[in-house]
Amino acid sequence: WRAGRERRLFASVMNRLYALDPATGRPIGAFGDGRGFIDLREDLRGEAARHYVSMTSPGVVYRDLIIVGFRTGEAQPSPPGDIRAYDVRSGHLRWSFHTIPHPGEPGFDPRAPDAWRKAGAANNWAGMALDARRGIVYVPTGSMTSDFYGADRPGDDLYANTLLALDAATGRRLWHFQAVHHDLWDRDFPAAPVLLSVRRDGRRVDAVAQASKQGFVFLFDRASGAPLFPIEERAYPASAVPGEQASPTQPLPLRPAPFARQRLTEELLTTRTPAAHAWALEQFHGFRSEGPFVPLGTDRPTVVFPGFDGGAEWGGAAVDPRRGVLYVNANDVAWTARLSEGRSYRSLGEGVYDIWCAACHGGERRGSPPAIPALVDIGQRLTAEQVEAVVRTGRGRMPPVAWLDAQSVAAVTRYLREGHDETSTLAPIDSPPPSRSGSADTMVHMFLTVPLERFRFDGYVKFLDPDGYPAVAPPWGTLSAIDLNTGEYLWRRPLGEYPELAAQGLGDTGSENYGGPILTASGLLFIGATIYDQKFRALDSRSGATLWEAALPYAGTATPVTYLAGGRQYVLICTSNARNPKASQGSAYVAFALP
Repeated sequence: WRAGRERRLFASVMNRLYALDPATGRPIGAFGDGRGFIDLREDLRGEAARHYVSMTSPGVVYRDLIIVGFRTGEAQPSPPGDIRAYDVRSGHLRWSFHTIPHPGEPGFDPRAPDAWRKAGAANNWAGMALDARRGIVYVPTGSMTSDFYGADRPGDDLYANTLLALDAATGRRLWHFQAVHHDLWDRDFPAAPVLLSVRRDGRRVDAVAQASKQGFVFLFDRASGAPLFPIEERAYPASAVPGEQASPTQPLPLRPAPFARQRLTEELLTTRTPAAHAWALEQFHGFRSEGPFVPLGTDRPTVVFPGFDGGAEWGGAAVDPRRGVLYVNANDVAWTARLSEGRSYRSLGEGVYDIWCAACHGGERRGSPPAIPALVDIGQRLTAEQVEAVVRTGRGRMPPVAWLDAQSVAAVTRYLREGHDETSTLAPIDSPPPSRSGSADTMVHMFLTVPLERFRFDGYVKFLDPDGYPAVAPPWGTLSAIDLNTGEYLWRRPLGEYPELAAQGLGDTGSENYGGPILTASGLLFIGATIYDQKFRALDSRSGATLWEAALPYAGTATPVTYLAGGRQYVLICTSNARNPKASQGSAYVAFALP
């Protein structure tokens, strides 16, 4: 932010937003009551110290405001995902938009009268887009907690899974579009929208485009919110899980066609080897695979395709604002998931793990590496003190479990390291007791004070064959160019490969990829993203042909940037092998000079 000779650089570390002097890097004391930062856990419902809040994307500066979202937990208890604007000089809160509406506010749903006091998330973690001329900030939100079982949040859960158009000066809602009603699949909007102009009926229309984990692109008139391609509400199956009421319909854009596959069938199973195909076929016959928006059940795994990592992901799309073309990379890998009914626990440690850890790491503690590590041998890798530190402070994508007391942390640590703990057997508890008074028994106290679910998510399971490759046919990752004037694809190609498979003649498979593309004015499309081949590519944006590529020291799992320095143009990307634990570990910034 700058005004006259004043300049401020805003930077975030977890829940703190700092205002820095760009010349020195020192915090500016006048910001945040003399501290040089504000604590984003404040100004939310409940006790600030118990919140998990982490700013995972930059704020948007508009006039003398900085507008921010944040990442929070995927289950209860989590704070509400309010969108907030702070004064750039003082750090004082100027406005707040409640993504879980309060009584009397537009969008308040009488079917869930207590959601504004109890439910959490519906937050913006993926970034925003600003139309400064119109004074509109476009804010995509994620799901409301809990992600996969919504008996305690009946209705559509407006404004979760929604693209919000807000008056950037006041926070007033101008228009909105909800992409998933009553989300049961963690289908957050995963990336910031992009602004462009398209041709409609012989005139130019300023538009906003939003890509989704489902593999859809939604396109709207920037000012009115009117869809620029038809969107149809289609019927989907009801939930068979007791207490859960899925939305009877979900919105699907009729154009463009999805940029990721939508339903896994036998014909789409891997044929990499006969043994891999036979294994995949046997597994598939035990799944429920009926396309998108099928609620999870308890009897067998349900296929989620594309998986929980998209479709589109946080790297976002690139856009040619003059031609009206959008470039988006995608994962095209199937995952499976199901729910399990709550149960009684043999010990405090087992109960703590099952309620607050198993949703990610799974009931068998196998995780979904590399993003979610397995915990089965954690006692051989970490000391008790190290495990306790991770539980209390978090690590990587894992939030701190701040509400657990010392007894509970010690119990779950013993359970994780030894497979058991010595605390007394706990009686079965099927639902939270009606009383909310305190209790000397820690576990019972947690049941009394934290909303618990009758059914819980059993963990993220990627559908991989016994050799660790996706158990679906390629492509496993793609890059697409979509003409948003017409809704037609200009090209679509696999993105990435597995070097060992390419050496065997199986190239162009595509691979999982994280981090998006950028487009230069000359028509060069730069992208890293691919986690196994560790390449950085320059493509012809009109044809998709590779014009140049270079090997990176680690995978370029980030969206690159381009800049001028000393009269030359550079492209820079951040690299890391954290998503490929079999590769040599490390990270580096790598810059290339354009000729």
